[in-house]
Amino acid sequence: MVGLALAGQAQAAPRVLSLDQCADQFVLALSPRESIVGLSTRADDPDSRLRAQAKGLPLRRTTLESALAARPQLVVRYWGGDPRFVAQLEQRGVRVVTIQDASDFDGVRANVRRVAAALDRRPQGEAVIARMDARLARSAGAWRGATALYITPGGFTGGQGTLVHQILKSAGLTPTPPGPGYQPVSLEQLALKPPRAVVLGFFDSFMLANNHWGMGRHPVMQRLAARRTVASLPGAMLGCPDPSAAEAVEILAVRAPR
Repeated sequence: MVGLALAGQAQAAPRVLSLDQCADQFVLALSPRESIVGLSTRADDPDSRLRAQAKGLPLRRTTLESALAARPQLVVRYWGGDPRFVAQLEQRGVRVVTIQDASDFDGVRANVRRVAAALDRRPQGEAVIARMDARLARSAGAWRGATALYITPGGFTGGQGTLVHQILKSAGLTPTPPGPGYQPVSLEQLALKPPRAVVLGFFDSFMLANNHWGMGRHPVMQRLAARRTVASLPGAMLGCPDPSAAEAVEILAVRAPR
């Protein structure tokens, strides 16, 4: 009886196609596997958090021909597909749901609920949110206000109004510098006045790409990272406005001094 119920549930869910790596994470987390008619070609990349769940599912290029061949009823996207492509899908009766940027966890919750509602999977969406909130509750205030600089291999930090800023704050860190948005970090300032603590972001992707350029390869940055890094957050937890951001908070909290 349970098997029949699950089969009926999968049949009731819309046939869904995701257009980019961020959309893949939502579809893999929320949709019945049997209803997924396509994921992006990056769904199994090393920086795709749910890449293990993508195994065996079709990966499709973002072309109208490929999309229509999958016969989706619903398309989920974040950045994948330009406005003309989206309009062509909608003209053919395909519903398109767009994931929104998020600068805090309320925005992440809204994204989960938006996709879950489109998939008619609201209980599953609330379960995902509950797991995220449990991580945040366990991690809250772990660093007791200690200051830290978040930095990427390209030499940028995330200030106020960015999700990574909220990630640090949720673990009890005080991000520095305090300005808004994404900002370049001065290599000279790092050398003259190094921060007390550094949180690295996307350095795993940087190393995988074998990128020989950028601040991440500079000796000053290498020394700073070796001496002051409290955590290196993987790109798979930072690149999308989804619940994986709470996993990044948890990583930071675990490394807080006791």
